[in-house]
Amino acid sequence: MTGVRRIMALDVGDRRTGVALSDPLGITAQGLCVVEAAGPASLVKQVREIAVRKEVGLIVVGLPLNMDGSTGDRARKVLGVMDALREDTGLEVVPWDERLTTMEAERVLIGLDVSRRRRKKVIDMNSATLILQGYLDRLNRELPH
Repeated sequence: MTGVRRIMALDVGDRRTGVALSDPLGITAQGLCVVEAAGPASLVKQVREIAVRKEVGLIVVGLPLNMDGSTGDRARKVLGVMDALREDTGLEVVPWDERLTTMEAERVLIGLDVSRRRRKKVIDMNSATLILQGYLDRLNRELPH
């Protein structure tokens, strides 16, 4: 083990969850994969395996708040997944407001002329990357220079 702990981000969906990982210095986010899970228990197990293999020290989870900032059904489901991740992994799991992240990821992919079929396969991973980059940017702004 290197002692470097990476940060992982998740964009949790009903069937697919995008996963992104920070570089070792915690400056940039890279898309890692999309996890297909048949329910929260399967998702938690797969995320734990990735976290161990990639030496993750913190998990950031996109929280799908309503546009007015309130917590709806989707956000409550994600909060439940976050609790399960904390319990299963023992890692700190923090929420990140993901409002408009999926739309931004789609806009970026369209700008790159990615086909609709390909976009559907990578949109969740790209959303996780945007979530993580937003978190890293805020973290790095707050650090003393």
